[in-house]
Amino acid sequence: MQAETKTPRRGLVRWLLGGGLTASVASFLYPVIRFMNPPEVSEAAVNEASVAKVQDFTLNSGKIVKFGSRPVLLIRAGESDWRAFSGTCTHLDCTVQYQTASHQIWCACHNGFYDLNGRVVSGPPPRPLEEYAVHIRGDEVIVTRGAG
Repeated sequence: MQAETKTPRRGLVRWLLGGGLTASVASFLYPVIRFMNPPEVSEAAVNEASVAKVQDFTLNSGKIVKFGSRPVLLIRAGESDWRAFSGTCTHLDCTVQYQTASHQIWCACHNGFYDLNGRVVSGPPPRPLEEYAVHIRGDEVIVTRGAG
């Protein structure tokens, strides 16, 4: 009679241990899977943004500013000559920067160059940079979608 009672106990213990082990593995794997496959987050479309103050820029200078969730390279080429382009290279999405000495936009990843109209001068970039319009309102620098 004792042999019959041990089997159900062992089965119960195995079931509890197996269930606990399965729950532990699932609790470790679930966050990893969620991290590897994040949910799609829709980006709010930004058509216009105040990105800087005029006094933050000297003549022949440029810097990366935020336009919604995207980087934009804002350049002050002259007293009233402002340019804005996508802050990522069209080759491999590396961040571009303005070189004051050569008056060109440079991608450090593969030494690609763009002119002040966003056109490719040299290097591997396959197409020009996306251009944004720049407007000055008071002392605010406003960037909007679309050139002009």
